[in-house]
Amino acid sequence: MVAVLGDYERHLVSERDLAPHTVRAYLGDVRTLLVHAGRLGHAGVDTLDLRSLRSWLALQQTTGRSRTTLARRATAARVFTAWLLRSGRAEVDAGALLGSPRAGRPLPEVLRPDEARALVESAAAAADDGSPVGLRDVAILELLYATGIRVGELCGLDVDDLDFERNVLRVLGKGRKERTVPFGHPAARAVRRWLEDGRPSLRVEGAGAALLLGARGRRIDQRAVRRIVHARVAEVPGAPDLGPHGLRHTAATHLLEGGADLRTVQELLGHASMSTTQIYTHVSSERLRTAYRQAHPRA
Repeated sequence: MVAVLGDYERHLVSERDLAPHTVRAYLGDVRTLLVHAGRLGHAGVDTLDLRSLRSWLALQQTTGRSRTTLARRATAARVFTAWLLRSGRAEVDAGALLGSPRAGRPLPEVLRPDEARALVESAAAAADDGSPVGLRDVAILELLYATGIRVGELCGLDVDDLDFERNVLRVLGKGRKERTVPFGHPAARAVRRWLEDGRPSLRVEGAGAALLLGARGRRIDQRAVRRIVHARVAEVPGAPDLGPHGLRHTAATHLLEGGADLRTVQELLGHASMSTTQIYTHVSSERLRTAYRQAHPRA
């Protein structure tokens, strides 16, 4: 089983070209499955059956795993058993009939438009002294809110990925899919000021073409961006505690409330499925009433 797990990792990395975080998640889930199978008496992956998989998921449920976690692990098991069949390591796909609980889709917390404005304005006011870190923080907040990109996509940006003539940036998203995302003039001004007055002061040898730099002068990492966003949002009175993904939710919600169609928002966010984008279709009751009054003949 150890040898099979190593082969599976090479398949995920080399053949499916999955992101390192996704590979770690899949391997972690499959590893716990194989340990459970060993306790049930399976000496190899060729004897895995549906009953063993269901037993493994049931054990996860009894230990308090959430429905979202159970759904993810069921998916990991199905992907693994399908690979076992394709690679000739098993004669049947044991996970083909494995069901999974429907994961809950709670509505994400978002900032109101006035809170989003206060967020970037307070950060800009704090950066009036021209400190490189302050200028960088403003650029981070403006880009996250203007584009709705993921924190990993933000950290992976290079200077050449921005086109200031068209106000668009090139993003390498999940599955290494490239897309173009527009940004507004406030974000352009913030990034230009960072590039001109902030980045040269922080940059050290080895920074390369990274757009955003950490305190040590090299490409900023995701944990640092999360700390920055949480700290800046905490300065906005009454705002919910949000990280970079909360600003992504906020950008998508404000786009839809401003009149953007769902397909456009899907393209901007880089969602492979429209169903993922539909979580942002929650709207305020006031907007519902306004739309009803404008559209219904008996309103």
